[in-house]
Amino acid sequence: MAQAVIFPKLGQTMEEGAIVKWLKKEGDPVVKGDILFEIETDKANLEVESFFEGVLLKIYIREGITVPVNTVVGYVGAAGEKAPDQPPKAAATPAPAPAAAPAPAAAPAKTAVQAAVPAAAPAPRPAPQPVAAPVPASRLVISPRAKALAKDACINPSRIAGSGPNGRIVEKDVQAYLTSSGYDALRITPAAKRLASEKEIDILTVRGSGDAGRIMVEDIERSLKRKPVALSRMRQVIARRLVESKQTIPHFYVTVKADITDLMAYRADLKAKGLNYSVNDFILESVILSLEEFPIVNSVTDGLTVSWRGDVDLGMAVSVENGLLVPVIRAAQSLTLRELNAQAKALAEKARTGKLTPDEMVGSSFTVSNMGMLGVDQFTAIINPGEAGILAVSSGRQMPAVVNGEVKIRTIMVMTLSADHRIVDGSTGALFINAIKSKLENIELWKSLV
Repeated sequence: MAQAVIFPKLGQTMEEGAIVKWLKKEGDPVVKGDILFEIETDKANLEVESFFEGVLLKIYIREGITVPVNTVVGYVGAAGEKAPDQPPKAAATPAPAPAAAPAPAAAPAKTAVQAAVPAAAPAPRPAPQPVAAPVPASRLVISPRAKALAKDACINPSRIAGSGPNGRIVEKDVQAYLTSSGYDALRITPAAKRLASEKEIDILTVRGSGDAGRIMVEDIERSLKRKPVALSRMRQVIARRLVESKQTIPHFYVTVKADITDLMAYRADLKAKGLNYSVNDFILESVILSLEEFPIVNSVTDGLTVSWRGDVDLGMAVSVENGLLVPVIRAAQSLTLRELNAQAKALAEKARTGKLTPDEMVGSSFTVSNMGMLGVDQFTAIINPGEAGILAVSSGRQMPAVVNGEVKIRTIMVMTLSADHRIVDGSTGALFINAIKSKLENIELWKSLV
């Protein structure tokens, strides 16, 4: 019996995603555990394994199309078995997200999950519609003949309105577009056309510099330098959230300088005893303790009401390839310094290897962005929507400082608080960040916590 393959739900907050690449094609043999396709969520790329053995009978959802979770994307069954012509609807009840398994070493930004079986008998529904705005060709519903004609003409078919079923672009749509766009009047050298085809440059976007506007090879080369590249889904989410934050949250900033000379010496003593804590561990613990003292900074507002949080769910910004992830340390106020160290290390490693689950990246109440390892003197950070503040931590620098009336060389670290002025007053922000500073400079505190 043919088995439906569904787009999995990977976490409570995940509602949709896109297939970025099918690893199998229709007719390919499949065994349990084979990677069927890669998906793209708001947070990361993941690989989806098969629960079933047989042959990939049908693919309904092509690469690049965003669909709701639990959408049936294909069928696996015995060779020669018939799969439904139309994709059935998503499962009546959400299937649980299977446990993640390690992805291959060559794909560090991915993890593997398994495709689940729908929980109830499906009923037919129309296939998802492609978006109308220009999108990468992989997202288009286009006939083979139309695609071949567009490729031969060196044009981008994403700008063409399809007249076929479900908006499918057919050959006559491409022909009409070429006529209306003045394509027939273009003059282009054969070498330029070959290069445009090879580099997937839309010839209609190129201005010719030759005689009578003829398009030359150098014109294609200039176009290559300014060819737009689509943002990854991760960068699109980052862009959307940062714009939302700056447009809806009135930021204000408070900066202090913490003298961490004694802390660095104490950390070195601990390391000599086999206790390896990072500077970030002390920063995170200082923030946690200070958030307990100033619960308003651990809250969130919609402009009308304030929501108080019972726990310090601390976000920790981690730089990854092509973006930034913020894993969350849950109920951080309940952890010892050693437990905090272990959780921070584990989450950072999962972030860098693409093994974080969506649920491990949502629900933070405050975030720390530490760029101390990147050699920066000072920076400000943008508040994550849903939080009241974020702490930007810069590099520790040796510089002259006045200590008890004398000028000495000390290790100074600049920290800047970005706070939501709707619920955090300037004085509260100043008291909060100075509480963090005083804890970092209080070695007796750390001796009681280690």
